[in-house]
Amino acid sequence: MKRAKVVFISTPALGNIVPIIEFAKLFTQKNKNFSATILLINIPQRPLVQSYIDSLTTTTTTNATGNIHFLSLPVADPPSLDQFEATIGFLSLLIQNHTLQVKNALIDLISDSDLDSGQVVGFFIDMFCTSFIDVAKELNIPCYLYFASPATFLSFMLHLPILDAQVSTNIEYKDSANDFNILGFSNPVPIKCFPSFMLKRHIDGYSWFLHHAKRYKETKGIIVNTFQELEPFCLNSLVHTTSHVVPPIYPIGPVVDHNGPAQWHQDSWGHENVMKWLDNQEPSSVIFLSFGSMGSLKDSQVKEIAKGLEKAGHPFLWAIREAPKDKRELPNDYTNLEEILPNGFLESTKGKGLVCGLVPQVTILAHKAIGGFVSHCGWNSILESLYYGVPIGTWPIYAEQHLNAFELVKELDLAVEITMDYRDGTTLVSSEEVAKGVKKIMDGDGEVRQKFKKMSEKCKDVWKENGSSSNFLGHLIDELMAVI
Repeated sequence: MKRAKVVFISTPALGNIVPIIEFAKLFTQKNKNFSATILLINIPQRPLVQSYIDSLTTTTTTNATGNIHFLSLPVADPPSLDQFEATIGFLSLLIQNHTLQVKNALIDLISDSDLDSGQVVGFFIDMFCTSFIDVAKELNIPCYLYFASPATFLSFMLHLPILDAQVSTNIEYKDSANDFNILGFSNPVPIKCFPSFMLKRHIDGYSWFLHHAKRYKETKGIIVNTFQELEPFCLNSLVHTTSHVVPPIYPIGPVVDHNGPAQWHQDSWGHENVMKWLDNQEPSSVIFLSFGSMGSLKDSQVKEIAKGLEKAGHPFLWAIREAPKDKRELPNDYTNLEEILPNGFLESTKGKGLVCGLVPQVTILAHKAIGGFVSHCGWNSILESLYYGVPIGTWPIYAEQHLNAFELVKELDLAVEITMDYRDGTTLVSSEEVAKGVKKIMDGDGEVRQKFKKMSEKCKDVWKENGSSSNFLGHLIDELMAVI
């Protein structure tokens, strides 16, 4: 059997790097004739992400993870603060500045091709790496998009150029309509659930998303981190749409990193202490609150959550982080929790709850003590929660999370709504709403809990022999082998 090489690259953000690496592992496990090279873009402006990237470059491949190689690209000049307004502007410019480095790396990989290693048959980029499509075209390498978000957000992005053309450029979407009919959604989508970048059309974040969305159709195929049984309506809509050309869609998921940051992140909050605390709790008794590596809340909202947790009365594990001081950076762990929490909160909840900084989320969700998850609705978090069968309460903060929350609550009936339209600094979820949401996750909504449990079982079945995701991965491999 002939051997072949595939190359992957992603945005230097945890929510993008982690799933594309896990996908590369699945790919090389499925067919041992493939080797994978993952190109890594360094980002020293974000120490948390950089520490993960550094850990990868010292990783040695084993039979368990497949034949995978990590290649750290030479550092390119980062964009200056006056070149961007939104985070996606910073990331897109940083990625674009690595075009020459990516081209040189691909040329070297092509030059090294022989009978033993095989030729490069595919180049997989992620949703913000579209500048590398031109490199793939120049080098005549089939280029695929790896989309680490749900099919609904892919559909939204593919529909974005149409939306942009429909609405006059001098007005905001929120001023044009209350609801929009979007391909892939069975219900009209309210403007309050649009991704954050849509609400500020004059900011460069919007123009960058629009730029990337217009280029997706230039790829040879799109791999989505989802599965047919989870998003059947949307996936079928994409396959049968006539409104615009869509490359072949491969729903290959859920792709989940079951180890999480416990293996590489500096254990500043005492992972062992957190796990020991959980070990002493009753099964399914603890509500877990976490808003992701990029999520932070205003002081006033933190205090309302604290009051709400006291009112709810359930044991809790709460991860909170401080807002970054520079728009190129990520949130940080608080050095003094007493300054941010209500007076006496830590003392009054001692033994009943635990407040911490960044923790290995997937490890926490896998623990038998966790009975519910108040989540920012990042797609990786949703898939992790689904895999381990932990019901979700929605609290979106940034990116496409509001759209994800809408899908979970209104389209799929798989989550409890705490809020779907939270915008930090402009809205405030009261302590009463927090308490009500926690109680509903932990005590009520048996129907949602049962549906969630059934979907949790399905997300494991898709990887069995003749499971939907296993089959789609096989089809993709066959297509790539045909190139040789």
